[in-house]
Amino acid sequence: MSHPTGPHAGRRTTSNGASRSPEQPGEGPRHRWAALGVLAAALAMIVLDGTIVGVALPRIIDDLELHLTEAQWVNSLYAMVFAALLLASGRLGDRVGRRLLLVIGVLVFVGGSLAAGSADGPTMLIASRAVQGVGGALVLPATLSTVNATFRGRDRATAFGVWGAVMAGTAAIGPLLGGWLTTIADWRWIFYVNVPIGVAVLVGAFLVVPETRGQKGGRGVDVDGVLLSGAGMALVVFGLIEATALGWWRPKDDFSLWGLTWPQTWPVSPVPVALLVGAALLMIFVRWELHRAVVGRSALLDLTLFSVPTFSWGNLTAMAVAAGEFALVFVLPLYLVNAAGMSIMRAGVVLAAMAFGAFLAGSSARVLAERWSAATVVVGGLVLELLGLVLLALATRPDLSTWLMVVPLVVYGVGLGLASAQLTSTVLRDVPPEQSGSASATQSTVRQIGSAIGSAVAGTSLAAALAWVLPRQLDGIPHLDPGQAAQLQSAVIDSAGGVIPMVRAGAGPFAQLGDAAPAVARALADGFGAATGISVAMAAGFLALGLLGAIRVAVVARATDQPKD
Repeated sequence: MSHPTGPHAGRRTTSNGASRSPEQPGEGPRHRWAALGVLAAALAMIVLDGTIVGVALPRIIDDLELHLTEAQWVNSLYAMVFAALLLASGRLGDRVGRRLLLVIGVLVFVGGSLAAGSADGPTMLIASRAVQGVGGALVLPATLSTVNATFRGRDRATAFGVWGAVMAGTAAIGPLLGGWLTTIADWRWIFYVNVPIGVAVLVGAFLVVPETRGQKGGRGVDVDGVLLSGAGMALVVFGLIEATALGWWRPKDDFSLWGLTWPQTWPVSPVPVALLVGAALLMIFVRWELHRAVVGRSALLDLTLFSVPTFSWGNLTAMAVAAGEFALVFVLPLYLVNAAGMSIMRAGVVLAAMAFGAFLAGSSARVLAERWSAATVVVGGLVLELLGLVLLALATRPDLSTWLMVVPLVVYGVGLGLASAQLTSTVLRDVPPEQSGSASATQSTVRQIGSAIGSAVAGTSLAAALAWVLPRQLDGIPHLDPGQAAQLQSAVIDSAGGVIPMVRAGAGPFAQLGDAAPAVARALADGFGAATGISVAMAAGFLALGLLGAIRVAVVARATDQPKD
């Protein structure tokens, strides 16, 4: 391709290796901050979609007659597709232009949102969530790389501070917005709300966002890496989500997919096979990435980054924090609406306690980091998150006061705000500047993997806990025969607790319970509360793992910061 000549022709290269056209919007100081506003809006749109669905899930389950596993897919598939494509789309933006990728991603995301809002069944809704995941995977690296290429010095620190605040705050406020939209309109508006936001982002992108490109790196495109990592992650998450329905080891029922059937008579369920094959593909992916690096070809994942201790341990922390957060956001709305009997709006207000805590902590996180170090703030934040979840696990009883539910969520939110605000800078603190783009994309991918795993494990642990707790709860109710108890247990698990309000009202097929309906409903609600406590404890387990990683990062950071003799 030829280029015009002249004193102002050609391209400029930024200090971090990215290139930018000299006649693009966003060159002036004022335009840079306007561009940051557009990029922040795009980020808020895709992050919001990860948490806004949870509080509306009970209504979606009831309206579209979803089973628990289908409800898990609604949450997990978005994060899974997001994670699978994130590294590849970051590389693509370096080649074709990040603003172009942003525009394409917003268009895909808005199209998926329209399809999700129009869904008339679980298949269409789940497929639409996958399309949204594709769009989100195109948008996130395009926005992050553009911020990285556009801002310098103190302005860059401020820009990334805004970035972290939008990331944590939007994720935390999602449940409140979801509850409000579902209450005043319909659950479909949690998806339709993305349309005006998307249109505003598209207009702003063309007006003020500059077009930037990055260094192309090695030769070729790592298509095999995309396929291996995507297939491996898909099989692992499939195994975690479907384990309850299909059986962890022995098949519970026939499983059919694309005209092929895995019969119930086979000696092993498809779940362990999927988990083993998925793990094998991920190991092959790692070997493949090492091979491409050795032969000098473009690799999807820069594995040399994991030789940096703060990066490797920090990513463990990032994944664990995301898993804990999304496990909580998946299971808690089901408990609040179905077992505790709250309205969706009230449940959204309760969950907004997390947002209140996160915003409360976000403003002080940077000051605390300057005083004690970012790694120490992350450790302190995780301690508070863990404390909040332990208190919450002990507090999940239907007769509990709303205020006693809010207190541990505020504590958790404060910890989330502190940890999230400083986690990115902690993970990237020792990464060489020329590898910062790849490192940022890797950290974002790890977070999305954590989100998918968190939702999957939360749903699976909830179903397993219900299968263990409910028979004991129903055992002492007079005039309830074992057949009825088994049917009630299956109905509660399949509907993720959605039948409990119907039992409480003695409506529909549960009218036959007669005078026993209130006692049965109370037993089911108590059992669901106990099972929720177990799932929250699982989320706390993720955070405990993250805390170990954060402590290790703090120790390494302190050692490297010590003056040498």
